[in-house]
Amino acid sequence: MDNAGMKKGIVIKDDWPGYSLDLFTYPEHYHEDIESVYIPHGVIMNRVERLARYVMEDFEDNIMVLCVLKGGYKFCADLVEFLKVLGRNSNKYLETRVEFIRLKSYQNDQSTEELHIIGSRDLSFLRGKAIVDTGKTMKALLKHVETFEPKMVKVSGLLVKRVPNMADSLTDYVGFEIPNHFVVGYALDYNEYFRDLNHICVISKTGKMKYKV
Repeated sequence: MDNAGMKKGIVIKDDWPGYSLDLFTYPEHYHEDIESVYIPHGVIMNRVERLARYVMEDFEDNIMVLCVLKGGYKFCADLVEFLKVLGRNSNKYLETRVEFIRLKSYQNDQSTEELHIIGSRDLSFLRGKAIVDTGKTMKALLKHVETFEPKMVKVSGLLVKRVPNMADSLTDYVGFEIPNHFVVGYALDYNEYFRDLNHICVISKTGKMKYKV
């Protein structure tokens, strides 16, 4: 596979069941709430480091990183940290600034009809079906970002879900392409629970019922 293909992510097949929970450590209170460890933390970290190398290759001097809260904070923090480490160990250093924006478009495991975009410099309210997987949320966010007239915009996402009209064309650096499963962990939540999982896991029916609002 060429370099451009690898930027589009490691493909996890539809029939991948994940790893047994017995093989890993995780908060014991989630024992009945997750079915399997879908992507172990170590694999995540190694892939994020590779994405950081792609970013280093594509940018020349400085970048502004826009972190999408809350689910993206761990991915963003680890990506920025790898950029710093790679810069210190080479003759190329990217001056990196980080800003934060918050999106809210899910309740339970379903996308809602409303998308809030909350940022430090602007407060917008967008209406429309906001489904990250098909790219409608990303398109709305990119339109918002373009109002600040950046020189170049690149999108990095840890996960892209394999659904009809999937949004892979909107994402320049992808960690993993996964089936249409609702996953939690590594700051991805279900009604604010499971953010403290280091691994990315598949939530169980018991977990959905327990934490449903």
